[in-house]
Amino acid sequence: MSLVNTPASNLNHPRVVTRNEWIAERKSLLAREKELTQLRDQIARERRELPWVRIEKDYVLDTPAGPRRLAELFQGRRQLLVQHFMFGAGWEQGCKSCSFMADHLDGISMHLAQRDIALLAVSSAPLAQIQRFRQRMGWNFAWASSNGNDFNGDFHVSFAPQDRIDGEVYYNYHLMAFPADEAPGISIFVKNDAGEVFHTYSTFGRGVEVMMGAYNLIDLTPKGRDEQNLASTMAWVRHHDRYEPIAVQAACCS
Repeated sequence: MSLVNTPASNLNHPRVVTRNEWIAERKSLLAREKELTQLRDQIARERRELPWVRIEKDYVLDTPAGPRRLAELFQGRRQLLVQHFMFGAGWEQGCKSCSFMADHLDGISMHLAQRDIALLAVSSAPLAQIQRFRQRMGWNFAWASSNGNDFNGDFHVSFAPQDRIDGEVYYNYHLMAFPADEAPGISIFVKNDAGEVFHTYSTFGRGVEVMMGAYNLIDLTPKGRDEQNLASTMAWVRHHDRYEPIAVQAACCS
C-alpha cells in the first residue's frame, strides 16, 4: 500500500555524528531537560498553593440529564476539570483546536477519576447543538451547555459585543485583541464536604496545551510541530473525522 497525503517537510539535517558524539550532546540536553522538569515541579507546587475563590453565583448548566448546578457536576469527585470548549450558538461545529484537545479526554478520564478528578466540557452552544456534534465525533465525556447563563462570560471565554473595549476583550488576564466571540481555556474547581464550590485555577492561550498530549509526542520528533510556514500555528489540525486517510506502507503491526 502506498503512502498518501503525507505532509511534506524538509527532513535534511546538517550534522551527522558518531554514536559517542551523539551521547555527549544528548547528555548535555538531558541536563537541560532535568532543569525543566524541576522547574515544572516547582511551578506545580506554587499552583497548588494559590488561594481559592468561593463560587457565589448559582450556575445552572444544561445537561442530557436535565439542568444541573455546578456543584452537581463533580461526578462523585471532589475536583472538577472544565474544558472551556469553543462552540457558540448557531455554529455548524465546534472549534477544531478545541476538538483536538477533547480527543484526549475519553482515554484519560478513568485515570483522572482515580486521582479524584472529574472531567467536564462546557460550551455556550445550546445542548441540542452540542449533542449533535458530540454524536458525530463519537465522544463520551460529560459536556454541558452554559447557554443562557453567565458562566462563560464570568470566566472570560465568551464575549458579548459590550465586552469589547476599543476592539479588545479581557482574556488571559489582560485586555487583548481576539478575533472570535468564543475562546479556549481550562478551569479547575474544588467542592468541599459542605458542598461549597471553589475556583482554584484557570489557564488560557497556550496554557491549554497541557490538554494536547499529542503535541508532547510531536515535540520529540525531528520535524517537531512543523508549523512555522503555516498561516496559523494549528492550521494543520482538522476534526478527526475530516482528515484525509493516510495509508501505511505495510501492515507491519497487524
